[in-house]
Amino acid sequence: MSSERPLILLTNDDGISAKGIRCLYEEMIKIGEVIIIAPDSPQSAMGHAITISKPLRLERSYLFNGSEAYACSGTPVDCVKLGIYEILGRKPDLIVSGINHGANTSTNVLYSGTMSAAVEGAMEGIRSIGFSLCSFDTDADFSVAKDVVRKVATNVLKNEMPERVCLNVNIPYGKSVNVKGIRVCNQAHGFWEDSFDKRFDQFNKPYYWLTGDFLNQDTAENTDLYWIEKGYASIVPTQFDMTAYDAINEIKSWSL
Repeated sequence: MSSERPLILLTNDDGISAKGIRCLYEEMIKIGEVIIIAPDSPQSAMGHAITISKPLRLERSYLFNGSEAYACSGTPVDCVKLGIYEILGRKPDLIVSGINHGANTSTNVLYSGTMSAAVEGAMEGIRSIGFSLCSFDTDADFSVAKDVVRKVATNVLKNEMPERVCLNVNIPYGKSVNVKGIRVCNQAHGFWEDSFDKRFDQFNKPYYWLTGDFLNQDTAENTDLYWIEKGYASIVPTQFDMTAYDAINEIKSWSL
């Protein structure tokens, strides 16, 4: 990396006015030139969605103390694509997404707009990180994540990242929790046991709210859920190649 300040593209899925992206910006501006492109409204659980059925719009935002910023009508992945190919005109040195309001541990990463922005960066060969705070408290204090954000981002800029890999960073939260450190670990095996809250509108037509409980099926001691429970921030190196390599020979043995 050159002696010039690195160019950092900042995005999220909670929207450009969210507390988490403000906190993230305050740390990133200390280490690089920051351009913000984030959704104009919340885009949680959008996964890797892109917008193809309607035009995308960008509006200048003045929420970030003079740094160049845009509110985008699309998804987090749209923000990354527009950032690279329309606003920056080149690939940034780093893409940082978050800080998400809520955990993106275990298989939640598959639904996460926050992490999909980071995965898109990895697909483009750009060093990328997704940060999440493990709290849905409306008054959550995102400043507790600043030390972890700074340590991880500066190390990513200093070191070579493996190709096609981004980092999924989750930070524990609680009124009495002090982050004890950072652990690099595996993604826990868990899933959502879904259910639906069925209701009726004024015309007596049913509609549904998705709900359910998250079940951790992993008893291993080196997973993101394990370390978060112990008070440590977790880093899971995450890749977009979803090939189940261990299953290839088994499937080849079938009579196909």
